Amino acid sequence: MSGSPVVVEASADRVVVTLNRPDVRNAIDQRMVDDLHELCGTLESDPRVLLIRGSGGTFAAGADIAQLRERRRDDALRGINSGLFDRVRRLPMPTIALVEGYALGGGAELAYACDFRLGTPTTKIGNPEPGLGILAAAGGTWRLAELVGEPVAKEILLAGRVLDADEAHTLRLLNEVVAADDLPAAGHRWADRITASAPIAVRLTKALFHAPRDAHPLIDDVAQAVLFEATEKHDRMTAFLERRKEKK
Repeated sequence: MSGSPVVVEASADRVVVTLNRPDVRNAIDQRMVDDLHELCGTLESDPRVLLIRGSGGTFAAGADIAQLRERRRDDALRGINSGLFDRVRRLPMPTIALVEGYALGGGAELAYACDFRLGTPTTKIGNPEPGLGILAAAGGTWRLAELVGEPVAKEILLAGRVLDADEAHTLRLLNEVVAADDLPAAGHRWADRITASAPIAVRLTKALFHAPRDAHPLIDDVAQAVLFEATEKHDRMTAFLERRKEKK
């Protein structure tokens, strides 16, 4: 694991990626960004559930400050992290962040971009970017308010509040909190729940969930029309009716 900033374990219905820079608490550097873009390309062409975790007891303590210090205007306009995290958010199948320990700055923003976030008692989530003379420009300034509401988002973004696991769970920023040893298994349980449903139905539901309000209800009807023609819909409904008949 020591040679790569990300370690990928793939199976038929899911991919587990481990952020692997434990010596710098999995700080997100350019190579990690590039490797995650490559993974996104794979998942766009072969959709599967994605689970993201960190090595060494930390999810990701932020962007790589040594690299960040040297970036200038044109680097910011390239959207190095924001482009990646937006791509993660748009992946066809759901994404699950396994947030152990610190998720700060860019690490927090990566977690915000996921559909689900699971934590441990050590989880700490926040955006201390203004203390370094920058802002949370990779989704934090707008995505966080959608997740926890404006008042709490302002406390985190403007006043440096860091949420612990209990606070994040109460706010539903964390969907579940489990012991650190149970975190991988919890992630797979969530993946199992997702993959138990028809993949195309999950994909279309996620796409419609994030669609603009004025696109509804037309796109809902079109998506349902696609599903109505699918063999899997007929097979699943037939199995449901047969199970109900057997119970009578």
